[in-house]
Amino acid sequence: MKKSLPLWAALAALLVAGCETTSEQGSGVERGVSVTRFHLGQPVARAEIRIEPADPALANSLEFSQYAAAVERELARLGWTVSSGNARSEQVALVQVEQGVREGGGRRSDFSVGVGAGTGGGGIGAGVGATIPVGGARTGDIVVTELGVRIQRRSDATVAWEGRAQLEARAGAPLAAPAAAVDRLAAALFQDFPGESGHTIRVR
Repeated sequence: MKKSLPLWAALAALLVAGCETTSEQGSGVERGVSVTRFHLGQPVARAEIRIEPADPALANSLEFSQYAAAVERELARLGWTVSSGNARSEQVALVQVEQGVREGGGRRSDFSVGVGAGTGGGGIGAGVGATIPVGGARTGDIVVTELGVRIQRRSDATVAWEGRAQLEARAGAPLAAPAAAVDRLAAALFQDFPGESGHTIRVR
């Protein structure tokens, strides 16, 4: 299998380009869940896999364990055997979560990683990031949460599949909470796996 091209810049562009739908009534979610996936059009082998943050320093954090549980649920549903403890499987799912805030009705601000260093040239840059201001989001603000997952081989970093999902929720809505948002994002990201490569869809 060939290594994938550096596709995360394209992912980001597609996510931004696909933001023109209406909000979901009563849920606090703006524009549904935006999902973009990339793969090589080949079957993705189901084997033992370990879920890890892209930033290894976050591997033992409680926050990451909550996010990993949502990804584990979806991978197990799709036929993977998720390893636990210190096992080092050949397949690994690298996970990134980012969350930021923009003013309600305003222009979406760019994400910046709050914990861990980015790669700079595209790709998963950190395990968990946050740009929520001190004191939390204000009433009327929009909380934007993004989940990125990359499935690759540990031995040579060959990427089999990668994708990102993003949602927006009003501050104070249930899906503005990171754990709830990631739970929803994981379900959307792995829906109809592996998905059509290179296209952004809306999952409601």
